[in-house]
Amino acid sequence: MAKNILIVVTNHTDIVEGKRTGIWLSEFAEAYLGFTKQGYGVTVASPLGGAGPVDPGSIGENTPQEMIETKLHLEHTVKLDEISAEPFDAIFLPGGHGTMYDLPRSEKLRQLLREFYEANKVVAAVCHGPAGLIHATRSDGQPLVAGKRISAFTNREEAETTLDRHLPFLLESKLRELGAIHTAAPNWTVHYEVDGNLITGQNPQSTVAVTDTVIAKLEETSEMRNTTL
Repeated sequence: MAKNILIVVTNHTDIVEGKRTGIWLSEFAEAYLGFTKQGYGVTVASPLGGAGPVDPGSIGENTPQEMIETKLHLEHTVKLDEISAEPFDAIFLPGGHGTMYDLPRSEKLRQLLREFYEANKVVAAVCHGPAGLIHATRSDGQPLVAGKRISAFTNREEAETTLDRHLPFLLESKLRELGAIHTAAPNWTVHYEVDGNLITGQNPQSTVAVTDTVIAKLEETSEMRNTTL
């Protein structure tokens, strides 16, 4: 039976005057393409629904056409309030600085993350996507990330962007404050963590590895179920 993936993206477009943000295209596109090539169904949602803005800095002359074409799937995202966790096998949060603003504020996202996590479904995020995890809690009231090995965009990488002073918080610092065990590799190198069904990646370079790990986890689960039938 085909798997179904919920990808949740940001609607936020601005950091400071003159500096646009949104979704980092490769983090969405590489995941979307990876999942659909596997034959999975993908639903793209956002806090407000409608258009999911792409950070203009994430598209350049060397961006593959296949990735650029995935922007079509960001034009009419489903509003999160219309989403139920039940039909999905995994939730995936791609990054882009926009996620730092609206994903932490979404009560519906917090609810969905708890439902996915406590149903032993895959919860995955990459780069700034883990910002969506920071206010999510388990049923016991503890932060979802507390005591979990997490990888996310680092303070060092944020300093290199020169946007650190404009952001509402630093993601690495916030995750550590919540009790997460944040791990990191050198800037802009592939790094990800797997802690049970929680899969997180450090930066855009880690998206393919996170996507492949989600797929492997889902296929492993299917094999285990088939074995017990």
